[in-house]
Amino acid sequence: MKMRVRCLDLDAGGKTIGIVNSADAREMGIHALERVVVKKGRQQISVIVNVSDKSVLPGDIAVYAEVKELLRLKDGDDVDVRPRPEIPTKRYIRKKIDGGELSPKEIREIIDDIIDRDLSDLEQTALITALHIRGLTLNENIAFAKALVDTSGEKVKFPGIVVDKHSAGGIPGDKTTMIVIPIVAAAGLTIPKTSSRAITDPAGTADRVEILAPVEHDAKEIQRIVKKTKGCMVWGGALKLAPADDLIIQLERPLSLDPLIVPSVLAKKKVVGSKYVVIDLPTGAEAKMRTREDAEKMAQKFIAVGKKLGMEIECAITKADQPLGYTMGPALEAREALSTLINPRHAPKDLVDKATSLAGIIFKMVGKGSKKLATDILFSGRAEKKFREIIAAQGGNPKVRPSDIPVEQKSKQYVVRSQWSGHVMQISNKCLVQIAKLAGAPTSKYAGVMIHKKLHDPVRKGEALFTIYSEKPQKLKAAIAFANECRFAYTIFSDRNVVIEKVNHGVERYE
Repeated sequence: MKMRVRCLDLDAGGKTIGIVNSADAREMGIHALERVVVKKGRQQISVIVNVSDKSVLPGDIAVYAEVKELLRLKDGDDVDVRPRPEIPTKRYIRKKIDGGELSPKEIREIIDDIIDRDLSDLEQTALITALHIRGLTLNENIAFAKALVDTSGEKVKFPGIVVDKHSAGGIPGDKTTMIVIPIVAAAGLTIPKTSSRAITDPAGTADRVEILAPVEHDAKEIQRIVKKTKGCMVWGGALKLAPADDLIIQLERPLSLDPLIVPSVLAKKKVVGSKYVVIDLPTGAEAKMRTREDAEKMAQKFIAVGKKLGMEIECAITKADQPLGYTMGPALEAREALSTLINPRHAPKDLVDKATSLAGIIFKMVGKGSKKLATDILFSGRAEKKFREIIAAQGGNPKVRPSDIPVEQKSKQYVVRSQWSGHVMQISNKCLVQIAKLAGAPTSKYAGVMIHKKLHDPVRKGEALFTIYSEKPQKLKAAIAFANECRFAYTIFSDRNVVIEKVNHGVERYE
């Protein structure tokens, strides 16, 4: 059907959406939320249809900004609109739901259809859920990684030895990237770190760095930054390194699922030319890898898929039994990372140890040194100097101080205090993560949680266990309400009994 275009001054968050009159929808035999193919000249895309009796005249199609930009449309343009036929990839998704293994050809078609917007959010959600429940075989991981690389947007090349690090996630407060990158760059290695925003945690690396400098840069800007400083800390989504993966992540985030972690991570490392990569695998009762056996299986997947992509991968199994450092949330974590670089002697020991260990693994991989070199660079001030160079190159203030990050002024706080004296024997990462997210993190940059007591610390009755930060009173109220319901945020052990600490005044005792 030939239709006239009416461009709406609205975007749909990356989705391709159009609106047609209900009479035209009946004539084409389509219903609301189904797909049509909109074609102009040689270009065509799949568009989600909304149907209206009043807002669109018969013969017109109103399109959102994404459709306008992809097809380069303007008001009054003529386009061809037709129902989209059934696509084979829907059968492949059902195959995975039923427990089958996808072939490389089927996986490539799925990735192509995601890029072409031929799969709806519902269909992609079904795929993500099936991959999460059924898991991916090694061959499927390899095929997804190759498909993401082959369909990548911009490929960025850097001279010299290119290295990188990545955390599989599962430990809140993990701001090690902000320490590792300047350490490694200060040693003369090229480390172009592209990071994601938070998927399951209160802050991702891009969220943290954005407190100090812009993280959205195109390929030419990143090449300039890295040429000048040897390193960068940018948001990979702005680069469109793996456009299909970026679209998948949009749906993974609200589901808090990450089944494509291996191909997703390695494809983006491959596209920027990383040859040597260390993968951090946080392991603990509430982490993605709950046991050492789980972590070892994940490590083998990373190593095997990396080998197929021509990369050398080493994996570090790290502890995830409590948050790293003392902060959770973008601004709180950025401030803690900056403080660590300025004065590592007074920084959280677990943060310093993990950052220097990961940097040391990278140095060993390329035959340049060990953890000792990483520690020397950090404690000598060379890492701080390099960090400020990178911040400046990315458009931030190289003279920034921790006091310039006004978390307390930008938020309201609520202190959670212990009802008992004793020692901290267990901390629930899940409870603290949920509290931080309810408080507004990572969307609200100054929201989060500051921890005052960690594992094995002594605690007296009335002492602060942690403080909730929130920019909005209603979100703070929701975080406090959940904290009161979360009975096992902290487990306190005393000489006489084990106390399961409830945040409100009703504490259950187990003698």
